[in-house]
Amino acid sequence: MPQTDGLSDEILIDVDGLVKTYGSFTAVNGVRFQVRKGEVFGLLGPNGAGKTTTIEMMEGLRKPDGGTASIAGYDTIRDLRKVKEVIGVQLQSTSLFDLLKVREIVEMYASFYPKSVPVGPLLADMTLEEKAGDRVKHLSGGQKQRLAIAIALVNDPQVLFLDEPTTGLDPQARRTLWDIILRLKEKGKTIVLSTHYMDEAHVLCDRICLIDKGQVVALDTPANLVRSLQSENAIEFRLPQADLASPRERTELTDTLRKVQGVKQVELARDTLVLYTDHLQQSLTGLIREAELRGWKLTDLLTRTATLEDVFIHMTGRSLREE
Repeated sequence: MPQTDGLSDEILIDVDGLVKTYGSFTAVNGVRFQVRKGEVFGLLGPNGAGKTTTIEMMEGLRKPDGGTASIAGYDTIRDLRKVKEVIGVQLQSTSLFDLLKVREIVEMYASFYPKSVPVGPLLADMTLEEKAGDRVKHLSGGQKQRLAIAIALVNDPQVLFLDEPTTGLDPQARRTLWDIILRLKEKGKTIVLSTHYMDEAHVLCDRICLIDKGQVVALDTPANLVRSLQSENAIEFRLPQADLASPRERTELTDTLRKVQGVKQVELARDTLVLYTDHLQQSLTGLIREAELRGWKLTDLLTRTATLEDVFIHMTGRSLREE
């Protein structure tokens, strides 16, 4: 897993109090963070959390209603032309010319810049060299995403923005894209990646900014975020017959589970309960004993290590997967 050790101390991106509103709805509410040179920086949150809006304000595609953002020292409003020279952008949804060939479309985008990288090696880096003569309409979903990233890299940018790059891809295509992102990091690219996949963020990112309802709820390395739970393991299960509709029932249930031996925290999301513990065997034995005493029928019982999903639930009270 990537570590922040050895990264430059140079701040390449400075986001200070960005705000974006639409009528009475606040999509982004005072977001602040900095990104260092050579870092893979993740914006992690559920759909609708404000990730894309934040990225679009950083790219200069959307004007903020408050706050500022700068890339490589250039203000995204005052110095937009300079910003465009130092960034590459892969949008959440990219429309490409279906009838053009892969090489043709990359060459076309290269012609928009005073300086560009050689197209052949770029396609090879994206594992698209064998598709160079194919028309875009014949590419798979994963190949189209890699082409979108090739286009974003054609001007050799300092900062690469990837907005939900693996959404809708099959597992193999996702892994291929992960490998490409890690190779770009090895070449010194600074990457801002938005995602709602916790495994993706954990594998790729040096640091992760958890966003919910337009606000930053936590920012740290993946390891430190998980460590903040103060528990290494989790016991997850459901109680389908339990009446969890009333706040009183839910409170009584969680209070009872907190008394199980070794349990440090209890989280309840919908009808799923998660007990966090550093003493897995002790807590599992205690849970089963409590279930027998109270006549609970535990279903979907599993044990696992704590994850970023658990951190998000702990911080916000809801799952990353909730829409």
